[in-house]
Amino acid sequence: MNLEEPTQENLNTMVEEISAKLDVVNTAAMEPKHFDIDKYDDIKDIYELIANKDSISVSEKEAIVSELGRLRK
Repeated sequence: MNLEEPTQENLNTMVEEISAKLDVVNTAAMEPKHFDIDKYDDIKDIYELIANKDSISVSEKEAIVSELGRLRK
């Protein structure tokens, strides 16, 4: 997967992996269809941030979920 290409498929994959890594309980709130491709770079930044972490603190999760909420359609 080449994340340099802002495709809907890449966006979907990143959102799904972010959701899994954050252990999101309400998965309906994190469906890829809720995010526009024009927010691709912001979502990619979040994806890269959490992809490189072994663990994420509760406060980090809250901040990330809050930011993702801001990026939703």
